[in-house]
Amino acid sequence: MIVEILGAKMLAPYMGTSHFVWTAQIAVTLVALSLGYAAGGWLVDRSPRLRWMYLAILAAALALCVGVLTVESVAYACLRFKLAVGSLLASAALFFVPLSLLAMVGPFFARMLTASVEKVGSNVGRLTAISTLGSVTGTVLIGYVLLPYLPNSTTMFLVAALLVLVVVAYFAAWDRSATPPAVLGGVLTLGLGLLAAAKPLLAQPPGYTEVYRRNSDFGLLQVVDHAGTGRRFYLNDLLTQNTYEPASGRSASLFTHLLHGLARIYTPEIRDALCIGMGVGIVPMQLARAGVRVEVVEINEAVVPIARRFFDFEPERVTLHIGDGRYFANVGTNQFDTIILDAFLGESPPGHLMTREALAAMKRRLRPGGTLVMNTFGEFQPGRDFFLASLDRTLRAVFAHARIHASGNGNVFFVATDGNDLRPLRPFDLSGVPPYLRSEVEAALSGMPATDPQRGMVLTDDFNPVDFHDAINREELRKRLALGARGF
Repeated sequence: MIVEILGAKMLAPYMGTSHFVWTAQIAVTLVALSLGYAAGGWLVDRSPRLRWMYLAILAAALALCVGVLTVESVAYACLRFKLAVGSLLASAALFFVPLSLLAMVGPFFARMLTASVEKVGSNVGRLTAISTLGSVTGTVLIGYVLLPYLPNSTTMFLVAALLVLVVVAYFAAWDRSATPPAVLGGVLTLGLGLLAAAKPLLAQPPGYTEVYRRNSDFGLLQVVDHAGTGRRFYLNDLLTQNTYEPASGRSASLFTHLLHGLARIYTPEIRDALCIGMGVGIVPMQLARAGVRVEVVEINEAVVPIARRFFDFEPERVTLHIGDGRYFANVGTNQFDTIILDAFLGESPPGHLMTREALAAMKRRLRPGGTLVMNTFGEFQPGRDFFLASLDRTLRAVFAHARIHASGNGNVFFVATDGNDLRPLRPFDLSGVPPYLRSEVEAALSGMPATDPQRGMVLTDDFNPVDFHDAINREELRKRLALGARGF
């Protein structure tokens, strides 16, 4: 289970976290287990010696270390294919062999422990129970202990090291004639693993300096400075999530200015605001410094110290909730003048925040005349506009009015209200926008494209096929951002 879950996390920076990636990882795991079970059963019937099983474990440890060492090159090579095919190829190339080798253990133990046919049932049942408890332990360990605090490469190396120690201990205690080769193989495997664990995920491009890096429950978090421009980049799984000017205290990303500005021009009065998705705290701070009472819901607690240390976020000036935005919208009772939804999982917003039920929960949290302002990505091209058409149609099924703003750079902004009208109530304040972004801001304000509702559907909790229909757009965005991470 550790290899299966960790494998998907290792592919996430390149392939994303869509259902395609998880489907590929689960499918490869199941096929590998099937082959390993069959191969282990065949081998133990012909040569019932535990030596073969432990050699298979040693080979699996070696394969895991090779996978850590080559994950970047394999993943980038597989980005040339469609996401469904590429994620399947990458998962198979990196994890099929070690998973198959580890699956051989079960048949070996069952055969070696069975002295008579009368004991087959109890032995297999006991082994299956132990294996399942081990899977539960591994799942809890990877989710709650290892992923949040250790780099993925280090965790995989520790798994390989544990396998090597098991192998060496067996040969030293029960098969001493093969101890020297086993020890040599273990040393070589651990040496390769150390090399793989020490290898940075991406070499720093010239002019860039990585000032912070840590793993989290929601991917790799990095802060990178560029000396030439003085800009600071926040990356999540190699994708640029925000760009900042530490010297001026301004965001260098279009979406932060649009989210704050659209809420300001469309909302009659902003006294209380809810931000679902903190980012690095720029939009909440823009509101708080204007005297607004701000509540923030952020699912990834690891972002908070990064935002404070590197992006001038002051958590004491807002009410911060760590948790899922959908849950917060469902259970809370206090209301807001505006809700700013800027929650992203990699290259796309989480689907459970886009449904009719989710939007209805947010609407209940708005005061009369309040606004929902949303940031997302999408395409308006016929045949590739399912997501935007569906989101527009879903918003209009919940709110009285909805409007789209887009500058053509990929970001698409929705504004919705249940008030009497949806029109700008005051001019957009460009004074805080860097000069190099003003033309894009103006283009977004004037660019109000429409969607064809016939090419979308009302998204619901029960039926929300956006991941499938929008896969080509998200695949291209993921490729562009992942490849762009090489030069930030």
